[in-house]
Amino acid sequence: MRVDGHTLSLEDIERVARDVSAPLDLVPEARVRMKASRDFIELKVASGEPVYGVTTGFGRLADVAIEPDQREELQRNLVRSHASGMGSLMNQASVRALMLLRANALARGVSGCRVDVVERLLGFLEAGIHPHVPEFGSVGASGDLAPLAHIALGLIGEGDAEHDGISGPVSRWMDQAGLEPLTLGSKEGLALINGTQATTGLGVLALLSAERALETAEVAAAMSLEALLGTPEAFRAEIQDARPHEGQRRSAERLRAILANSEIRESHKDGDPRVQDAYALRCVPQVHGAARHALAYVRGILETEANSATDNPLVFPDAGIVVSGGNFHAQIVSQALDLLAIAVADLAAISERRIERLLNPDLSMGLPAFLARRPGLESGFMIAQVTAVDLLSELRILSHPASVDSVTTSANQEDHVSMGLTAARKAGRAVSCLERVIATELMCAAEGIEYRRPLLAGRGVEIAHERVREKARRLDGDRTLGPDLESLTQLVQSGALARIHEEVSS
Repeated sequence: MRVDGHTLSLEDIERVARDVSAPLDLVPEARVRMKASRDFIELKVASGEPVYGVTTGFGRLADVAIEPDQREELQRNLVRSHASGMGSLMNQASVRALMLLRANALARGVSGCRVDVVERLLGFLEAGIHPHVPEFGSVGASGDLAPLAHIALGLIGEGDAEHDGISGPVSRWMDQAGLEPLTLGSKEGLALINGTQATTGLGVLALLSAERALETAEVAAAMSLEALLGTPEAFRAEIQDARPHEGQRRSAERLRAILANSEIRESHKDGDPRVQDAYALRCVPQVHGAARHALAYVRGILETEANSATDNPLVFPDAGIVVSGGNFHAQIVSQALDLLAIAVADLAAISERRIERLLNPDLSMGLPAFLARRPGLESGFMIAQVTAVDLLSELRILSHPASVDSVTTSANQEDHVSMGLTAARKAGRAVSCLERVIATELMCAAEGIEYRRPLLAGRGVEIAHERVREKARRLDGDRTLGPDLESLTQLVQSGALARIHEEVSS
């Protein structure tokens, strides 16, 4: 995979995050740019001109001049002091995404660091060395300082890391891989820790999971519609064309494909006195379509951020300047990830309402209460819905925005911050909750379809039903449902149901 600072896709990031064997290559053009910016920094250092973080201290201490023989120590102290995160460790995929994004940002060639720095980051990725990075320690302005500092700490051979599922001193894994500790030159510690890559990395992984969950939610909605003897008339193209939001049109198109050739629909098409379904069924294109638009916006923000230079100061040799700015401020990413959390919360809300209709005998068009074989003696899926409601409550809390919650830090130098990493953590947890709610709907909808046999559902629904049954068998009496729900959650996460509309359309 090419690392050039400009063309990294979100799918590339996820591939490297989840595949330790993914090859990485820093392209020649990036090497040339990096060398030019590094040479310019060296000239500035030699001239004695004050340059923030290079010949001065940091933040509130920016007016403190640093002597030439102390500048290497300055960078090392910066990394050590800022590696002060707390809490549970980020998982391997998150750490790998963070490292790749930081390497890509530096490869743009405006950070003033040596090629060696990026090569060492890529060397860690290729060797499967993952520094321990605690989840707390960033307010998303001046970048994700603590998380990135823990990565930099590993590069200089200090701290702990994970390799092949085993934790130990990073120096041990470096020795095995033949990697030397990095000696930081002027500005290089600052270049490593100053950026939005933790916020962005977690955000990318959350978004791609959310996109798969949204596509799977459409399959679950189609299954529920069939089980509840609903009508696909509300998904007709004419209705969507009358209100032509692209996300709404795409959702309706997918639903039509998944529901095509349904015997269940034909069985009640003519004699059914109902003229319309409840909103949780009828308004799926409108609600899911809104989520599509939200996630598309988030994708655009993350695609730009993944290929941006977000440290400070930035080095522009052609213009002859090293200039301080604010690209480390993650407000745009933080707001986008707050929107992601809002969108997935609403997807879960409408999914839970479909679960309610499947289990409530007053609403389920003849299905037994809680889909139990012997209601009363057995509880069926009663508590599965309770669990979904618990998840939904948490989702609604997680949808509260972090990006409006600025708290001043660093002796009032950082007097407005984005709380981007908080937004990213929330987004990831929100998507995890959504996946579990969708898993619950899939389980209940598949059971509901059993009661419509021998009639067949739409082609796409039948494919989905078969895949659900591979993970969770039909209910033949009360049993512990937790293992089934976990298996179905993994099915949602895998994306195995996310492209059924394409399978039936090809």
